[in-house]
Amino acid sequence: MISDLLSESFRTTALSAAMRGAGKAVRFLPIPQPTILVGPGSSRRLGQTIAGFGHGKILIVTDSIISKLGLLDDLTGALTAGGAEYVIFDAITPDAPIPLIEEGIDFYWEHGCDAIVAFGGGSSMDASKAIAAAVSNPGKTLRENTPVKIYAVPTTAGTGSEVTVAAVISDPETQTKLVIVDTRLVPKMAALDPCLMTGLPPHITAATGIDALTHAIEAFVGHWASPTTDDMALSAVGLIFDNLRVAYSDGKNLDAREKMALAATYAGFAFTRANVGYVHAIAHQFGGKYHTPHGLANAIMLPLVLKYSLPAITDRLALLAVRAKLGKASEPDDVLAQKFLDAVDQLNRDLGIPTFLAALKESDIPQLAEAACREAKTGYPVPRYMTQAVCEDIIRQVLPPKTQEMAPAKKPARRAKKAG
Repeated sequence: MISDLLSESFRTTALSAAMRGAGKAVRFLPIPQPTILVGPGSSRRLGQTIAGFGHGKILIVTDSIISKLGLLDDLTGALTAGGAEYVIFDAITPDAPIPLIEEGIDFYWEHGCDAIVAFGGGSSMDASKAIAAAVSNPGKTLRENTPVKIYAVPTTAGTGSEVTVAAVISDPETQTKLVIVDTRLVPKMAALDPCLMTGLPPHITAATGIDALTHAIEAFVGHWASPTTDDMALSAVGLIFDNLRVAYSDGKNLDAREKMALAATYAGFAFTRANVGYVHAIAHQFGGKYHTPHGLANAIMLPLVLKYSLPAITDRLALLAVRAKLGKASEPDDVLAQKFLDAVDQLNRDLGIPTFLAALKESDIPQLAEAACREAKTGYPVPRYMTQAVCEDIIRQVLPPKTQEMAPAKKPARRAKKAG
């Protein structure tokens, strides 16, 4: 049964792959490079191209809001004009839960599809990748057959999923996030159409933009960074500092929207090779436990994790500061690094990012910290590892204000006795 495939394969194959170091293997494997169409109308051009590939029927995976707003029209119009048949599965909800993915798989088989277009934000992208992996391997593990072809049209500038090897889905039963990692899940083609992003609410623009920034920063400061990933990460950081505030305050600015879409894609290229770190490790726990939107969780945690990591990444933060036009390369590294930390704080404030997680409970913190530490230590090349206690303290800093007042006082550390 499809349910059995998902529950068993996603828990054993996908989760173990992510948690036991699949990222390490991806670091060295050849990764397909999707063809990227950029600019206003690129979703229509993608539809024209797909129509010429001779697919029998295409499954478009999206959410109901995108469908109702008519954002699909350019793509579907081009598909129809090119003689391509398609069906729309527009039931995707945040976090891409397993039961909903099962529905998508049934829908795919029911309509005799042979390709998928992921159209939307991160959840639509992740759901599409999960469906593609599952329908290609009915009754088998997810690693045997090549997934059906995926095409991508992101409508937010955050996840970079249009160029990545991974998909993150949620298991409502265990309140956890599961990760599928496979180089064959990279879409064949993607369209970065800024016209699809002009209607994004400011708070979504903000959270997804900081999500992209987090991808770029964690890829840049981690131990797997390379000259290639550095170029992509630095380009993303520069574009984000130049354009995110504009996209946030003037959502219809096509130039800022297009550059933010490029930034998210560049950051996606970077972290696919160099991976991420504690910001993501903690954010994944918030998403699994409280259904916190991933970009928002990253945005809340980014300043705190960077401050903890500072002693190990001062020189790297200095380079980021120069690329973000916060200072000159002639300035001392520690001065530039502090300017970058201050700038991240200020960017969050300018974008209305909260400094706390409203859903967080003191009683949950030990479990959240334990899971985050395990995820980071088994899969991420972080520059400075945390102990359980340190991770708990960092998470505790984002408790809602009233909860912070009621949190148990921290015991003072014992002073070591002087020798002799």
